[in-house]
Amino acid sequence: MKIESVRMAVSRALDPAGTAWFAEARQQVAGDRAALARLFPAVGRKCGRGQLWTDDPELIGWTVDDAVRTLLLVGASLEDVTAVYNYGDAAERRAVLRALPLLNLGPGAVPLVLDALRGNDTRLIAAAMGRYAAEHLPIDAWRQAVLKCVLLGIPLAWVAELEKRKDAELIRMMRTFAEERIAAGRPVPPDVQMIVPELRADRG
Repeated sequence: MKIESVRMAVSRALDPAGTAWFAEARQQVAGDRAALARLFPAVGRKCGRGQLWTDDPELIGWTVDDAVRTLLLVGASLEDVTAVYNYGDAAERRAVLRALPLLNLGPGAVPLVLDALRGNDTRLIAAAMGRYAAEHLPIDAWRQAVLKCVLLGIPLAWVAELEKRKDAELIRMMRTFAEERIAAGRPVPPDVQMIVPELRADRG
């Protein structure tokens, strides 16, 4: 994912009024760090919440407000990013989580990812399991999050770097989960096969 792709998609998505508002918002944020918290909630109303049309496969599923909020966050401090996440609604939190790979915050934003993973909002969990989590989330927490995705029906195709990061322990965990489901006469979610290919997803 590249910030240039987000900028191009936003430039195509905004109408003249949205473009003017966004330009003014960027100037305000650049000149006053307090402006970010004030403007962040207004993005959906001013710029739209529709699907973001893009050729970048990593932006598939994003909305226009996700992308605009991401651009407003570029250059923000960890403190300010954390504040807009903590005080934001679900859409604002999703945007922060999706933006994390582009913000150069290092591991400092891991608590935000962990917060999203503690809940059951599938939109936030899916956003949290992007490239930032693949790079910075501790392996034990990452494995538990992958299992939670299966439990909640979040496609594992949305988990960044799954093939690269999966290990013997994750395979063991997923196999145990599948065997428990089979023993209870319950179906095994099809995505389990992405971790344990030898299992039949329709068993149980």
